[in-house]
Amino acid sequence: MTTREYNKCVNLYSDGIFRFIVKNMRDEFEAENIVQNTFEKLWVRIDSVEMKTAKAYLFKIAYNNMIDVIRKNKKHTDLESAGHVASESYEYDNLLEYVNKAVSQLPDKQKSALTLRDYEGHDYRSIGKITGMTESQVKVNIFRARKYIKEYISKLELMML
Repeated sequence: MTTREYNKCVNLYSDGIFRFIVKNMRDEFEAENIVQNTFEKLWVRIDSVEMKTAKAYLFKIAYNNMIDVIRKNKKHTDLESAGHVASESYEYDNLLEYVNKAVSQLPDKQKSALTLRDYEGHDYRSIGKITGMTESQVKVNIFRARKYIKEYISKLELMML
């Protein structure tokens, strides 16, 4: 990969990687750090990465970095934040807020697969490469995530009646 191709990758993929990480972590500061680390790792391996595989490579690095940060943060979860989640109010003004709330509650694999597919437009094969799942596992996780979101919204609609 040339320097020009590297710069093109930054222009093409940095926003998508950022959105993917923010959607999964809900922390813009961590997302910025992960995006920066991702492109730093690409720069270090610039001679060994081809332009045609750069997108999947970048998302794979970002995904792995995100998982590492999530695991590190889970070790430091305090009881106050756990209690705060349970006491939140579920009154929302529109459907997008319902969907975002449901997505935030998905297991990590389902959330990652769903956001890569529905928010970033990746195909099943590239999602598998990024997340380390098989294509079948990707499809199952996306199906389960969508099913959970549908049930979540249905429950909220029943509560509002």
